[in-house]
Amino acid sequence: MSVSHAPRALAGTTPSARDERSRRTAELFDAVTSAQDPARRQDLLDEVVLVNLCVARSLARRFAGRGVDAEDLEQVASEALVKAAGRFDPAHGKDFLSFAVPTVRGELQRYFRDVGWVVRPTRRVQEARWAISRAEAELTQRLGHTPEPDEVMDELALTPEEYAEAASANGCFAPTSLDRPTSVSDDGGTIGDLLPDQEAGLPACEARVVLAPVVQMLSERDRRVLFLRYFEDLGQKEIGSAIGVTQTQVSRILDRILGDLHQAITHDDHEQVSSTDDEREMDG
Repeated sequence: MSVSHAPRALAGTTPSARDERSRRTAELFDAVTSAQDPARRQDLLDEVVLVNLCVARSLARRFAGRGVDAEDLEQVASEALVKAAGRFDPAHGKDFLSFAVPTVRGELQRYFRDVGWVVRPTRRVQEARWAISRAEAELTQRLGHTPEPDEVMDELALTPEEYAEAASANGCFAPTSLDRPTSVSDDGGTIGDLLPDQEAGLPACEARVVLAPVVQMLSERDRRVLFLRYFEDLGQKEIGSAIGVTQTQVSRILDRILGDLHQAITHDDHEQVSSTDDEREMDG
Protein backbone atom coordinates (compact mmCIF):
# COMPACT_ATOMS: atom_id res chain seq x y z
CA MET A 1 0.00 0.00 0.00
CA SER A 2 1.06 3.60 -0.44
CA VAL A 3 1.65 5.46 2.81
CA SER A 4 2.99 8.71 1.42
CA HIS A 5 0.19 10.96 2.63
CA ALA A 6 -1.90 10.95 5.80
CA PRO A 7 -5.10 12.95 6.21
CA ARG A 8 -4.09 16.40 7.44
CA ALA A 9 -6.82 16.43 10.09
CA LEU A 10 -5.35 13.36 11.72
CA ALA A 11 -1.82 14.72 11.94
CA GLY A 12 -2.58 17.06 14.82
CA THR A 13 -1.04 16.75 18.23
CA THR A 14 -3.88 18.17 20.32
CA PRO A 15 -5.58 15.89 22.87
CA SER A 16 -8.77 15.91 20.81
CA ALA A 17 -6.84 14.77 17.73
CA ARG A 18 -5.15 11.98 19.69
CA ASP A 19 -8.46 10.89 21.17
CA GLU A 20 -10.09 10.89 17.77
CA ARG A 21 -7.20 8.89 16.31
CA SER A 22 -7.42 6.34 19.13
CA ARG A 23 -11.19 6.06 18.77
CA ARG A 24 -11.03 5.64 15.01
CA THR A 25 -8.22 3.06 15.28
CA ALA A 26 -10.24 0.99 17.76
CA GLU A 27 -13.27 1.07 15.44
CA LEU A 28 -11.16 -0.08 12.51
CA PHE A 29 -9.70 -3.02 14.44
CA ASP A 30 -13.19 -4.03 15.55
CA ALA A 31 -14.11 -4.12 11.88
CA VAL A 32 -10.93 -6.04 11.05
CA THR A 33 -11.81 -8.70 13.62
CA SER A 34 -15.24 -9.27 12.11
CA ALA A 35 -14.21 -8.95 8.45
CA GLN A 36 -14.52 -12.21 6.48
CA ASP A 37 -13.27 -10.96 3.13
CA PRO A 38 -9.43 -10.80 3.02
CA ALA A 39 -9.53 -7.82 0.67
CA ARG A 40 -11.86 -5.93 3.02
CA ARG A 41 -9.63 -6.80 5.95
CA GLN A 42 -6.57 -5.45 4.13
CA ASP A 43 -8.39 -2.23 3.26
CA LEU A 44 -9.21 -1.72 6.94
CA LEU A 45 -5.59 -2.34 7.96
CA ASP A 46 -4.45 0.15 5.32
CA GLU A 47 -6.73 2.74 6.86
CA VAL A 48 -5.31 1.97 10.32
CA VAL A 49 -1.86 2.78 8.92
CA LEU A 50 -3.05 6.03 7.35
CA VAL A 51 -4.76 7.12 10.57
CA ASN A 52 -1.58 6.54 12.60
CA LEU A 53 1.04 7.47 10.02
CA CYS A 54 1.67 10.83 11.67
CA VAL A 55 2.87 8.97 14.77
CA ALA A 56 5.39 6.93 12.76
CA ARG A 57 6.68 10.09 11.09
CA SER A 58 7.02 11.77 14.44
CA LEU A 59 9.16 8.87 15.66
CA ALA A 60 11.28 9.07 12.52
CA ARG A 61 11.92 12.78 13.10
CA ARG A 62 13.44 11.98 16.49
CA PHE A 63 16.23 10.17 14.65
CA ALA A 64 16.78 12.97 12.12
CA GLY A 65 20.02 14.87 11.86
CA ARG A 66 22.25 11.88 12.62
CA GLY A 67 23.64 11.28 9.16
CA VAL A 68 20.78 9.23 7.68
CA ASP A 69 18.41 10.65 5.07
CA ALA A 70 15.12 11.81 6.59
CA GLU A 71 13.06 10.27 3.78
CA ASP A 72 14.68 6.89 4.40
CA LEU A 73 13.82 7.14 8.07
CA GLU A 74 10.19 7.93 7.29
CA GLN A 75 10.04 4.99 4.92
CA VAL A 76 11.43 2.63 7.56
CA ALA A 77 8.97 3.95 10.14
CA SER A 78 6.05 3.62 7.72
CA GLU A 79 6.94 0.03 6.83
CA ALA A 80 7.28 -0.80 10.52
CA LEU A 81 3.82 0.66 11.14
CA VAL A 82 2.39 -1.55 8.38
CA LYS A 83 3.98 -4.60 10.02
CA ALA A 84 2.65 -3.60 13.43
CA ALA A 85 -0.89 -3.19 12.05
CA GLY A 86 -0.73 -6.64 10.49
CA ARG A 87 0.51 -8.31 13.68
CA PHE A 88 -1.64 -6.45 16.23
CA ASP A 89 -4.25 -8.53 18.03
CA PRO A 90 -6.98 -6.41 19.70
CA ALA A 91 -7.91 -9.40 21.85
CA HIS A 92 -4.82 -8.75 23.95
CA GLY A 93 -6.52 -5.61 25.25
CA LYS A 94 -3.72 -3.20 24.38
CA ASP A 95 -4.11 0.14 22.69
CA PHE A 96 -2.68 -0.18 19.18
CA LEU A 97 -0.05 2.53 19.65
CA SER A 98 1.26 0.94 22.84
CA PHE A 99 2.13 -2.00 20.58
CA ALA A 100 3.09 -0.08 17.44
CA VAL A 101 5.39 2.58 18.91
CA PRO A 102 7.98 0.12 20.31
CA THR A 103 7.83 -1.78 17.02
CA VAL A 104 8.49 1.34 14.95
CA ARG A 105 11.21 2.56 17.30
CA GLY A 106 12.92 -0.82 17.21
CA GLU A 107 12.93 -0.87 13.41
CA LEU A 108 14.44 2.61 13.31
CA GLN A 109 17.15 1.60 15.75
CA ARG A 110 17.95 -1.54 13.78
CA TYR A 111 18.14 0.52 10.60
CA PHE A 112 20.64 2.86 12.21
CA ARG A 113 22.59 -0.07 13.60
CA ASP A 114 22.84 -1.73 10.19
CA VAL A 115 23.36 1.17 7.78
CA GLY A 116 23.74 4.39 9.72
CA TRP A 117 27.33 4.11 10.92
CA VAL A 118 29.96 5.91 8.89
CA VAL A 119 32.58 4.34 11.13
CA ARG A 120 31.21 1.02 12.36
CA PRO A 121 32.01 0.08 15.98
CA THR A 122 31.50 -3.43 17.29
CA ARG A 123 27.97 -4.64 17.90
CA ARG A 124 28.55 -4.50 21.66
CA VAL A 125 29.58 -0.83 21.47
CA GLN A 126 26.63 -0.03 19.20
CA GLU A 127 24.14 -1.57 21.62
CA ALA A 128 25.74 0.18 24.59
CA ARG A 129 25.55 3.48 22.72
CA TRP A 130 21.83 2.97 22.07
CA ALA A 131 21.25 2.09 25.72
CA ILE A 132 23.09 5.24 26.84
CA SER A 133 21.09 7.38 24.43
CA ARG A 134 17.78 6.01 25.75
CA ALA A 135 18.90 6.32 29.36
CA GLU A 136 19.97 9.93 28.85
CA ALA A 137 16.55 10.80 27.44
CA GLU A 138 14.69 9.01 30.24
CA LEU A 139 16.89 10.49 32.98
CA THR A 140 16.50 13.97 31.56
CA GLN A 141 12.73 13.69 31.91
CA ARG A 142 12.95 12.05 35.33
CA LEU A 143 15.61 14.32 36.86
CA GLY A 144 14.77 17.55 35.11
CA HIS A 145 18.32 18.08 33.90
CA THR A 146 20.84 16.49 31.57
CA PRO A 147 22.27 13.52 33.46
CA GLU A 148 25.92 13.35 34.42
CA PRO A 149 27.95 10.37 33.17
CA ASP A 150 27.93 8.88 36.69
CA GLU A 151 24.13 8.96 36.73
CA VAL A 152 23.95 7.21 33.37
CA MET A 153 26.47 4.58 34.46
CA ASP A 154 24.48 3.92 37.63
CA GLU A 155 21.26 3.63 35.63
CA LEU A 156 22.74 1.08 33.23
CA ALA A 157 25.21 -0.59 35.62
CA LEU A 158 28.09 0.27 33.31
CA THR A 159 31.71 0.51 34.33
CA PRO A 160 33.61 3.72 33.49
CA GLU A 161 35.54 1.79 30.85
CA GLU A 162 32.36 0.51 29.19
CA TYR A 163 30.81 3.99 29.26
CA ALA A 164 33.93 5.59 27.78
CA GLU A 165 34.11 2.99 25.02
CA ALA A 166 30.46 3.53 24.08
CA ALA A 167 30.81 7.32 24.29
CA SER A 168 33.74 7.12 21.88
CA ALA A 169 31.23 6.03 19.22
CA ASN A 170 29.72 9.53 19.23
CA GLY A 171 30.09 11.02 15.77
CA CYS A 172 30.19 7.68 14.01
CA PHE A 173 26.85 8.48 12.38
CA ALA A 174 27.78 11.92 11.08
CA PRO A 175 31.42 12.93 11.47
CA THR A 176 32.16 16.63 11.76
CA SER A 177 32.36 18.28 8.37
CA LEU A 178 35.83 19.31 7.21
CA ASP A 179 34.23 22.63 6.18
CA ARG A 180 33.32 23.43 9.78
CA PRO A 181 35.11 26.63 10.94
CA THR A 182 37.72 26.24 13.64
CA SER A 183 36.58 29.51 15.24
CA VAL A 184 33.61 31.87 15.22
CA SER A 185 35.57 34.62 13.47
CA ASP A 186 34.83 35.20 9.82
CA ASP A 187 38.48 34.88 8.85
CA GLY A 188 39.00 31.60 10.70
CA GLY A 189 40.05 28.50 8.80
CA THR A 190 38.21 25.21 8.57
CA ILE A 191 38.98 21.85 10.11
CA GLY A 192 40.06 20.68 6.68
CA ASP A 193 42.74 23.37 6.62
CA LEU A 194 44.39 21.69 9.60
CA LEU A 195 44.88 18.42 7.76
CA PRO A 196 48.16 17.98 5.90
CA ASP A 197 48.09 17.69 2.15
CA GLN A 198 48.39 14.09 1.00
CA GLU A 199 51.55 14.91 -0.90
CA ALA A 200 53.02 17.28 1.68
CA GLY A 201 54.93 14.73 3.70
CA LEU A 202 56.19 12.51 0.87
CA PRO A 203 59.44 14.38 0.02
CA ALA A 204 60.46 14.47 3.67
CA CYS A 205 59.67 10.78 4.10
CA GLU A 206 61.66 9.86 1.03
CA ALA A 207 64.57 11.98 2.21
CA ARG A 208 64.60 10.27 5.60
CA VAL A 209 64.58 6.82 4.01
CA VAL A 210 67.50 7.70 1.74
CA LEU A 211 69.56 9.64 4.28
CA ALA A 212 69.09 7.50 7.38
CA PRO A 213 71.73 4.82 6.60
CA VAL A 214 74.21 7.43 5.40
CA VAL A 215 73.80 9.73 8.38
CA GLN A 216 74.40 6.80 10.71
CA MET A 217 77.93 6.57 9.28
CA LEU A 218 78.80 10.08 10.38
CA SER A 219 80.75 10.78 13.51
CA GLU A 220 78.89 11.74 16.65
CA ARG A 221 80.03 15.35 16.29
CA ASP A 222 78.90 15.58 12.66
CA ARG A 223 75.50 14.17 13.54
CA ARG A 224 75.24 16.74 16.32
CA VAL A 225 76.10 19.56 13.91
CA LEU A 226 73.35 18.40 11.53
CA PHE A 227 70.88 18.16 14.40
CA LEU A 228 71.69 21.63 15.71
CA ARG A 229 71.49 23.19 12.25
CA TYR A 230 68.47 21.46 10.68
CA PHE A 231 66.39 20.36 13.68
CA GLU A 232 67.19 22.99 16.29
CA ASP A 233 67.56 25.67 13.57
CA LEU A 234 70.63 27.21 15.22
CA GLY A 235 72.90 29.61 13.39
CA GLN A 236 76.54 28.83 12.65
CA LYS A 237 77.80 31.05 15.47
CA GLU A 238 75.53 29.27 17.98
CA ILE A 239 76.65 25.88 16.71
CA GLY A 240 80.28 26.95 17.01
CA SER A 241 79.73 27.90 20.65
CA ALA A 242 78.04 24.57 21.31
CA ILE A 243 80.87 22.41 19.87
CA GLY A 244 83.82 24.71 20.62
CA VAL A 245 84.85 25.92 17.14
CA THR A 246 84.58 29.17 15.23
CA GLN A 247 81.72 30.21 12.95
CA THR A 248 83.98 29.83 9.91
CA GLN A 249 84.88 26.31 10.94
CA VAL A 250 81.22 25.44 11.35
CA SER A 251 80.59 26.61 7.80
CA ARG A 252 83.35 24.33 6.52
CA ILE A 253 82.09 21.41 8.61
CA LEU A 254 78.60 21.78 7.16
CA ASP A 255 79.96 22.03 3.61
CA ARG A 256 82.01 18.88 4.10
CA ILE A 257 79.14 16.93 5.65
CA LEU A 258 76.70 17.90 2.92
CA GLY A 259 79.26 17.12 0.24
CA ASP A 260 79.96 13.69 1.70
CA LEU A 261 76.25 12.92 2.01
CA HIS A 262 75.61 14.00 -1.55
CA GLN A 263 78.44 11.86 -2.86
CA ALA A 264 77.31 8.81 -0.89
CA ILE A 265 73.73 9.13 -2.13
CA THR A 266 74.46 9.90 -5.79
CA HIS A 267 77.03 7.14 -6.10
CA ASP A 268 75.02 4.67 -4.03
CA ASP A 269 78.10 4.36 -1.88
CA HIS A 270 77.25 3.73 1.73
CA GLU A 271 80.76 3.05 2.84
CA GLN A 272 82.04 4.82 5.91
CA VAL A 273 81.85 8.55 5.29
CA SER A 274 84.59 10.62 6.78
CA SER A 275 83.87 10.27 10.48
CA THR A 276 86.94 11.59 12.12
CA ASP A 277 87.07 14.83 13.98
CA ASP A 278 90.42 15.68 12.41
CA GLU A 279 91.36 19.13 11.38
CA ARG A 280 90.42 19.03 7.69
CA GLU A 281 88.02 21.87 8.32
CA MET A 282 90.51 23.52 10.66
CA ASP A 283 93.14 23.98 7.95
CA GLY A 284 93.35 26.97 5.79
